[in-house]
Order: sequence, then C-alpha cells, then structure tokens
Amino acid sequence: MAFLLQGRLPVNQDLLLMQKGMSMRKVRSKNWKKLRYFRLQDDGMTVWHARQAGGSAKPSFSISDVETVREGHESELLRSLAEEFPLEQGFTVVFHGRRSNLDLVANSVDEARIWMQGLQLLVDFVTSMDQQEWQDQWLSDWFQRGDKNQDGRMTFQEVQRLLRLMNVEMDQEYAFQLFQTADTSQSGTLEGEEFVQFYKALTKRPEVQEIFENFSADGQKLTLLEFVDFLREEQKEGDHASDLALELIDRYEPSESGKLWHVLSMDGFLSYLCSKDGDIFNPTCRPIYQDMTQPLSHYYINSSHNTYLVGDQLCGQSSVEGYIRALKRGCRCVEVDIWDGPSGEPIVYHGHTLTSRILFKDVVATVAQYAFQTSDYPVILSLENHCSWEQQQIMVQHLTEILGELLLRTTLDGLLPTQLPSPEELRRKVLVKGKKLRTLEEDLEEEEEEEELEPELEGEQEDEPELEAQFESESQKLSPRSKDKKKEKVVMCPLFCPPPCCEVMVQAPISKPGVLLFPKQKFKPSLCPSLSALVVYLKSVSFHSFTHSREHYRFYEISSFSETKAKSLIKEAGNEFVQHNVWQLSRVYPSGLRTDSSNYNPQELWNAGCQMVAMNVQTAGLEMDIHDGLFRQNGGCGYVLKPDFLRDAQSSFHPERPISPCKAQTLIIQPWLQVISGQQLPKVNKTKEGSIVDPLVRVEIFGIRPDTTYQETNYVENNGFNPYWGQTLCFRVLVPELALLRFVVKDYDWKSRHDFVGQYTLPWTCMKQGEPVLRPLANTPALAAFLTPSSCPFPGYRHIHLLSKDGTSLQPASIFVHICTREGLEGDES
Repeated sequence: MAFLLQGRLPVNQDLLLMQKGMSMRKVRSKNWKKLRYFRLQDDGMTVWHARQAGGSAKPSFSISDVETVREGHESELLRSLAEEFPLEQGFTVVFHGRRSNLDLVANSVDEARIWMQGLQLLVDFVTSMDQQEWQDQWLSDWFQRGDKNQDGRMTFQEVQRLLRLMNVEMDQEYAFQLFQTADTSQSGTLEGEEFVQFYKALTKRPEVQEIFENFSADGQKLTLLEFVDFLREEQKEGDHASDLALELIDRYEPSESGKLWHVLSMDGFLSYLCSKDGDIFNPTCRPIYQDMTQPLSHYYINSSHNTYLVGDQLCGQSSVEGYIRALKRGCRCVEVDIWDGPSGEPIVYHGHTLTSRILFKDVVATVAQYAFQTSDYPVILSLENHCSWEQQQIMVQHLTEILGELLLRTTLDGLLPTQLPSPEELRRKVLVKGKKLRTLEEDLEEEEEEEELEPELEGEQEDEPELEAQFESESQKLSPRSKDKKKEKVVMCPLFCPPPCCEVMVQAPISKPGVLLFPKQKFKPSLCPSLSALVVYLKSVSFHSFTHSREHYRFYEISSFSETKAKSLIKEAGNEFVQHNVWQLSRVYPSGLRTDSSNYNPQELWNAGCQMVAMNVQTAGLEMDIHDGLFRQNGGCGYVLKPDFLRDAQSSFHPERPISPCKAQTLIIQPWLQVISGQQLPKVNKTKEGSIVDPLVRVEIFGIRPDTTYQETNYVENNGFNPYWGQTLCFRVLVPELALLRFVVKDYDWKSRHDFVGQYTLPWTCMKQGEPVLRPLANTPALAAFLTPSSCPFPGYRHIHLLSKDGTSLQPASIFVHICTREGLEGDES
C-alpha cells in the first residue's frame, strides 16, 4: 500500500538507511538501557523495533504521532548519562499529547544524525499533508495491519480480520460480495487499487448521498446555482454564498473538468463536508481574532498548577518537560516552587513531599527557550519562594542573566500606570508574579529620586494562609488608601544581623528618635529586595474581602484562591467577584487534597470572570477537555477575551443568578442538534480483535448552572466504522457567551460505565456562524448587560473531528451532525 504515497514521499539517503535498520539503545532511566533494532517501514510512515536484527518486530511509533525530534543535550535523562553515552550520539523523539518521550542513543554521531534528520524530514512532510494524503496514509496503515503475512496482498480471511480491526461487524456473504467485486484481477486477493475500491464500497455515505440528491437535479452533480442554494439554505452562508461556492468547487472538486464547468461531484461534495470548511469550528476563530489591547484583567489566561510535575503531587517526577509541554500547548502562566538546594543552587519541587528535584536555573532556561514558540503574548512566572536570602540572590541572577531582555523589570514606559497593560503591549515579555516589599509607586519613586524608603512586606503564600492573614492585618494599615489611619513605621532588624535571618517587622510610631521597639509577633523570612524589584504588575497579596480589596489594594495586586474558597465566594457574593475580576487579577488553584493531580471544572470559575484558573495540565480528562476547548480559539495564544458583561465594572451579572427571578420571560436560545452518523471510530480495546464498539453520542453543554446539561443518543450495536443514529436532541441556552459544547462518543456497556472513545469541545461562540441576527432582548434589565446583538450559530451540516482522551487527533474519526437554532422568549411556543 506504499503506492498510495509513492512519488510524494521525500527521496532521501537518510530514509533509505533508516529503512535498512539500525541498532540503538532505548533509554528509559539510568538503570534501564536496552539495545533494540529500529527500522523505518517501506511505507515511510511507521517505525518498528525488535530485540535484534531479523527478530520478531512490532510497531514502535507512527510518524504522525511525532511532534519533533530533539538533540541529546536537550534531554534531562540523556544529560544525566553524559559520562556513559556521548550526548552527540543521543536524540529524543517527542510525541504529541502526553505520551512519554522516547530517548535513543545511536552507535555513532553519524547514525544519530541520520535518524534525527530523517525523522524530522518525515515529520515536516506529514505536517504539510493535505486531506487526501491523510486519507491515503490512514488507508495504508490499515492495509499494513490487515496484511498479516506482509506479502502486499490480502486474502478474504485477512479482509475479515481487517474488518474486525476496523470496528466493523458485517454479514459474511455481503463482505465476500464486496471482496469479489473489488477483485477485478480475479486472483482471489486484493492489492493496490483493488483494495482502494473495496474500501470505497465499504465507506459509502448514504446519508450524505441523500443530502446531495436533494439539491441535485440529476443526482450526479451540483451545478453552481444548486451548490449556492445548499450553502444558503442549509449552511446559512448568507450573501457571500456565490463567491464561496466558486472557491469551494475550486478547492475540493477532484476533476479538472468539474472545476472548469463550476460543478461539484459527489466526491467533491463529501470532500468539502469533511474538510476544515465543513468543520463545526468557525475558521475565523482559529487565528488571533480578538482585541488584544485591553487590560490583562479582561482576559482568561491559560494557566498551569505545579507545572514542574509530570505525575502526582506526592511522589511524582519533577521535570522541565512539564514546562515545555505546558508552554507549547499555550499556557501563559506557569508555577515554580523554589527551595534552597545543595551547592547554593535553588531547586524546584513540591515541598515536603517525595517528588524529585530539578534546578531552578534549568527551569528558567527552559522558559527562555520555549516561552514564545507557540504564542508571542506574555508569560507569567508564578513564584512560590521558600528560599533563603542568599539563594534568592541566585534566583535573581538566573532570572536576569538567562531571560535577559525577555524579563520585564519595570513598567513599560517607566511611569506609574493607571491600569494593567494589555497582552499586546507585553508581547514577548516574561512577568514575575510574587511577593513585593513595597508598592509600585515607591519603586518608581526610588528610581527617580533614589531615596531611602521603608520596606513593606505584603503578599500571600498558598500554603501559609494563617501566617499571611496575620501579617496582612498589620501591613494593610500602611496602604495610602487608608487615609483615616495613622501611618505606622516599618523597620529593618539591626545591621549586625546576617542577611539570612533578616526579618521585617511592623512597628508603631516611635516617640523618640533612635529608639527601636520590637513588639511580640511572628516574624516572616526576609525577602531579597532585588527579587522583590522584579515583581512589577503582579504583586501577590492575601485576600480578606471584596470590600477590603476595593479600599486597600491596587490594580497591579493579585490574590490567589483555593478552588474551595473561590467557589464559596461565587455562591456568597458572585456579583462582587465579577466586579472584582474586572480590575484585578485572580488566580485559582486546585485543592491540596488532589494529591493524584486530578482537576476541577474550570467553568464555574470562568463564569465569575476569574482569569487564571490553574490546572494540572499533566492530567487528561473532562476538565482538561473543557479547558482546552476554551483556549482552542484565538490562535491558541493563551489569552481569551472575556464577554463584555465580565469586563464592565458596573456589571450586574451574577453567575449563580444570571436572570432576575421576578421576570416571567427571559431570552433563550434553542438549538436542535441532529446526530446523524459516525465515521471510522477507533477501537476501545485494541488487544481484542473481536471486540467491536457499540457507540453512542453524548452532547454536553457547560456554562452557567441552568445551561449545564447533557443528552445522549441510543447506541448502535457492533459498528464503530459507520454507525448511523439519526437522532435529534434539543437544548435551551440562556448565556451562550459562557457556554461550551462537548461532543463525546462512548462505547455502550450495560454492565459498567461506558468506555470513552473520543471527544471534541469548543466554545458556543466558535461554532460556525450564520447570517447576523439581531437578538431581541427581553424586558429584563439584567439581560441587557450580557445579551447583546450578535451572530448566532446556524452551522447546518458539519463534521466534528474527534480527539483522543489525551487531546491528540483521532483522524479520520468523526461524527456528522446537523444543527439549527431558534431564539425566542421563554414560554414562546411559536
């Protein structure tokens, strides 16, 4: 089946040598280093390995699974073995999603170079493949798996086995009929183009054929006018449908004569529906399309919790790989827990646990290298500093020397700002979030006047709430906003104290010059002034109440909340939380009880406008699907503009009570969603050839509490290849601006929980949009604040391309749906 990509694969000496095979060491740890024989298959798309040359081989990885190839010196593991293996002979295969990296050591520098260059060449080729090439590659992969004796042809017995592998249970007589029809050479086997024809017969789409014939006069083609009618009536493309029809025909019609005569064949029609243009996700929402010039507090910010961990919170591994993966998936706020390390070097790990340690300087170097590979918008280093004075100075040295010009060290123009800067203004800048000795005003005054000022220690530490609260109760009196309070003095301990023991203490005004008073109170470890100075726009402070924040805090100060505290505040004072998040940043982090690195649902926090809802990015699941769904838009840049009613300082929106209960009618959006069919769904249990899924589709909506719901289709027995449901589900959506839509395919199991097959999550506002519709507002003041005129989704017929639990593509697995939407007032039955 390599013939499918023949002539399109790059011809390269490295690839020819890789196809002959080479012995390399597979390295998993310092103690696990095994010699294996690796070989690139003839299809150029898969790598197999065996214990030795000529031994029984099995698949190692597919090129489509590979994200990139790194040199040996970039691997933590290979660096730790540098005395045993030269780094020049090592390299790392990095996979998409959360799959562990593959570290390999070749027998020579030349052999390592051959594999690194060859693999990267193939990765670049796969990245550039078009839709047809992906389909050909998928078909080639299946042929390889079905051709058990690898003779390049398939018997009927092998075809039967392949059908089971492909999730198809088919009547044997019908399957043999398709086999004989495709076997034009009458050889009793299928090879080359014969297998392609067999596959096409297997994958006929009667539901798409019916739609095609509804608009085609002759059932053979769609004329330009007929295709325009389809785009207007079903896809709601509006006035530009005529121009769009010409573009789509030119893009998807396979025959040159069809393009010339501006007609679309059934193959071209299906190709369009399966393409990005036929995808449910609005293509205009893929690049950066939002206003990026508003204050940071007006955006949701993709945030990671305990970023250094790639496992659990108690015994998991700490690795710079955690930062690489987080940054490359669009995280803009990463967390660093820093502690005193040996040899004077600060280390990063989860304190008071058995998690492994990594060097702080390695973390900073990783941030410098990967911070802006995915997005140019600012990266926030959330520092949890537990270091002594000396090692804080080392931290400052690493931050300033390694990050260089990337590190923001003062306000953008050197002047005192009146609001937080925008992501656009902070492009390619790294910001430090942490404690600060003084106010920003005092820092700027010192830069101008070089006056000797009295330090003030404010801040918060997630793991020391009681101590923080006690200290804040004193230090808040120093705020210039407390005009009715007598200013108190802050003094340093005597100069003869060595720096590590230096404490900062709050003291009442002294009546006589030169007399120091030391009241009884708990002292806090000192904060190095040079580290404090690196905190500009993100000064950590403890939260007491929303009233306290309004009266005492400034816009550049940020509070952190545990998930439990934040959810409690939403229930108690949801509208105040919304207004608080308009002018000041909030960071929410998982409960300390989540020692397994599980996640919480971020939606409830986003509903209140919380910007930095930190997630355990290393853990896949529903919560990360929701998180990834929101940040899939806007170029995946890590910043998503909040709805306007969450950016209004006078907003009346309450996430728990979004609509006034005294009004009888409220505006609702009612989507009708017909789940039509599925295509090439993957097997759940790949170890059992006879196991075939019984798929059902679950459609979930996440948003404000009244909008959060789900519905399911019935299951289709024993067909994961082309199941047909044809069921219509109806929903009611009150606040679409906050809603996310999740499609999940599951394998029905009457005895236990249904198994996960695939999913896709996207914001409601990122569904393919129809013509602009002026949304009628109910006679409710609360509605006017957040239900504004806009385009509403009328996607028509769309394919939803499924992702794995890990967030990687399951191409070509998809589900085919039809969605239409009606707006009206509650109680309106028209």
